[in-house]
Amino acid sequence: MTATATMPVLAPDAQGVRRLEFNALGTNCLIKFRLADERSALEFAASALDWIGKFEAKFSRFRPDSLVSRINAAAGREWVKTDSEMEALLDIAAEIHACTDGIIDPTLLPLLKVWNWKVAHVRLPARDDVKAALALTGWQKIQRRPGAVFLPEAGMGLDFGGFGKEFAVDRLAALARQAGITDAIVDLGRDIYAMGGNGAHPFWHIGIEDGNQPGTCWGGLGVSERAVSASGDYARYFFHDGVRYGHILDPRTGWPVSNGMRAVTVVANTCLQAGIYSTAVFILGARDGLYLASLARDVEVCAQSEHGIEGSRGFGKWLVQAA
Repeated sequence: MTATATMPVLAPDAQGVRRLEFNALGTNCLIKFRLADERSALEFAASALDWIGKFEAKFSRFRPDSLVSRINAAAGREWVKTDSEMEALLDIAAEIHACTDGIIDPTLLPLLKVWNWKVAHVRLPARDDVKAALALTGWQKIQRRPGAVFLPEAGMGLDFGGFGKEFAVDRLAALARQAGITDAIVDLGRDIYAMGGNGAHPFWHIGIEDGNQPGTCWGGLGVSERAVSASGDYARYFFHDGVRYGHILDPRTGWPVSNGMRAVTVVANTCLQAGIYSTAVFILGARDGLYLASLARDVEVCAQSEHGIEGSRGFGKWLVQAA
């Protein structure tokens, strides 16, 4: 799906904030920014939509003509040529896999197909099917050489959904800076980067959704020059024979996470960093997840389970009252 604006860049509000809303990467997206010059604002909006459209066209597994889809279609058969952008994203994938001890694994596509959300809530996948799909995963199996990549087993597949949106957020924030924008918030489906302030405050206010009471917030963050990402299964889950199943899969078992976690919110220097640690903490659980995050620099975490809320020592400094 190509990025499509659902409304034009609006005239600035009383605080000088403009809005660009569009759909991309399977979610609703919003960029708010302060820029006085109308022409410059339109030029930035056009560049943002152009970049996200090209990114999706190349890296979305839902696009049959994307480079990712071509790599997946060639699994078990042949090497596929890669360009510098794909090489960079594969390098990032390798780094993410390493720093999360394999918890974030871009090769989970076989499992995602088995756990088809449109079907799973009616009929669980067979355990043998999950086991077979799990056997096709594992970043360490990926073979690379300069300018090419090979998935050695038929049925393997790459999916950058675990960090693609977050990567895009950081790139769009960089585009805003290049356009001379100092006050902006980039929000791609609740993966966020905030720059400067909203005109009324020297920061942007972001609500922290309550994983035990979806649709409500238990607190708020006031952030500037930081990213915020949240992971949770409170919006997408079902019960089968009395067992709760969420949409976030554990790459170690091939089954949905079932550790009592409800939501994880992370504040970090980049959205890529915030996103990978919010997901990793959710999968690992509060104790092991918070320990993993503590090994990273400038990553602050708040983990909410069915039993309560706990977090890293520095998370509290970002908490503010509702704006």
